[in-house]
Amino acid sequence: MTAPASPTDPESLRERALDALTAARDRTALLTSCVEEPELTAQHSPLMSPLVWDLAHIGNQEELWLLRAVAGRDAMRPEIDGLYDAFEHPRAERPSLPLLPPAEARQYAAEVRGRALDVLGSTAFRGTPLTEAGFAFGMIAQHEQQHDETMLITHQLRKGPAALTAPDPAPAPPFTGPAEVLVPGGPFTMGTSTEPWALDNERPAHRREVPPFFIDTTPVTNAAYQAFIEDGGYDTERWWTPEGWSHTRSHGIEAPLFWRHEGGQWLRRRFGVTEVVPPDEPVLHVSWYEADAYARWAGRRLPTEAEWEKAARHDPTADRSTRYPWGDADPTPEHANLGQRHLRPAPAGSYPAGASPLGVRQLIGDVWEWTSSDLSPYPGFAAFPYKEYSEVFFGPEYKVLRGGSFAVDPVACRGTFRNWDYPIRRQIFSGFRTARDGSL
Repeated sequence: MTAPASPTDPESLRERALDALTAARDRTALLTSCVEEPELTAQHSPLMSPLVWDLAHIGNQEELWLLRAVAGRDAMRPEIDGLYDAFEHPRAERPSLPLLPPAEARQYAAEVRGRALDVLGSTAFRGTPLTEAGFAFGMIAQHEQQHDETMLITHQLRKGPAALTAPDPAPAPPFTGPAEVLVPGGPFTMGTSTEPWALDNERPAHRREVPPFFIDTTPVTNAAYQAFIEDGGYDTERWWTPEGWSHTRSHGIEAPLFWRHEGGQWLRRRFGVTEVVPPDEPVLHVSWYEADAYARWAGRRLPTEAEWEKAARHDPTADRSTRYPWGDADPTPEHANLGQRHLRPAPAGSYPAGASPLGVRQLIGDVWEWTSSDLSPYPGFAAFPYKEYSEVFFGPEYKVLRGGSFAVDPVACRGTFRNWDYPIRRQIFSGFRTARDGSL
C-alpha cells in the first residue's frame, strides 16, 4: 500500500503551483542580487556555470515548457535556445558564449514569468500528461529550485567575503540515542505512481524485497570523520576502491573540500566565513569515494538506495510507504532543515519530529546522502517528458544520493526523490550515513 498523494483538486494544485513558482523566483532573485555584476558573469569554478547563465537558463526552460509546450505559444527568443541548452554546452565553456548580460537576463526571465502565470491561471489540469495535476508547473518549480541549489554551490565556491547570511539552526542537545537502528527485512513499496509532481526516475511504484539491515540513526558527523582522518584513513589504501585511491592520491585530497588543518585544529570555509569545523554537524562536501572509504574503515558500508528508501518511507506498523519519514504531511521547519533557511546542516540528532517510525533521524534535509547504488531505472520506467532528464544518466558512472540538503527546497525533496552525481564530486552538499547487514 502506498501513501496518498498530495491534493489533486484543480484549485489546490493551482495555488500550490503558484506558491512553488513564487518561492523559487524569490530565491533566484536573492542568489543573483547579493553580488555585483562582475560576480554574476564570472566563472567561479570550471565545475559551475556563471550565475548569469543559470538565471537565463531558468527563464528559457520555463518558456520552453510552460509557454511553448503547454500553451502552444510562439517562441519569444528562439535564437538563444542553443546558448541555454545544458547538453549542448558543457559548463566549462559557457563563459565564452554570447550570454545575455544580467539586466537582460533578468528582464527575459521576468517577462517569461508574467506570461507563465497567465498560462497557469487558464490551464485545465487535465487532458494531457504535461497538464495532468499541474505536472509541468511543478516540474518547472523543481527545475528552478534545483538551479538555485546549483547557484548556492557556486556561492560556496566563490572567493571573497560573505554575500549571503542566514540564522544558524537552533542549538540541539548532544544526541544520546542509539547509534544505529535495525530495519526489519521484507518487502516494501519503493517509488511512487501517485505523487503528482514526481519525476520520471521516481516512477513507478513497485515492490522491493530488502533483507534486514542496520542503519546509522544520524548522518556521520565531522567528529567521526576526523577520527578517520587522524587514523590515517587517507593514507591507507585498503579502505579505498582502486578508482578512489587513484583519484585522491593524484589530486592530493586529504580532507573534505574546504577544510584545512591549522594551529592544531580543523578549519573550514563556509560561504566566505572561516570557522572551526563543528564536531556535531554532519560531515559535508565529501565524495562517494571518501564516504565509501570511511564506511570500510568503520567496518560498515554505504546503504543501498533501496535500503535508504525503506528506512525513510516504510511504516512497519501500517505496512505502507509514506511520502516522508514522519508521514504524508508536507515538511515544516520542525521536520527538517530545508529551503536555505540556514546555510549549514543542523547538529546530528536534530529534528525529532522528522524521525522515521523506527527512529532514524535527518533522512530528509541537512545533507545529501551517498548510497552504494548506481543510478538505474525502476521496472516499468518510462522517460517523461524528455529522456535527457534521467535516461541518459542511467549506468555505472553515476552514484545515487538521497534525502536532500539544507539547500534543497521542499518542492524538490521527498522520500522518493533521486539525485545522482559522479563519485568524485565534492562541491555538492553531500554527506552520508553507514549501514551493515542485519545478520551480522
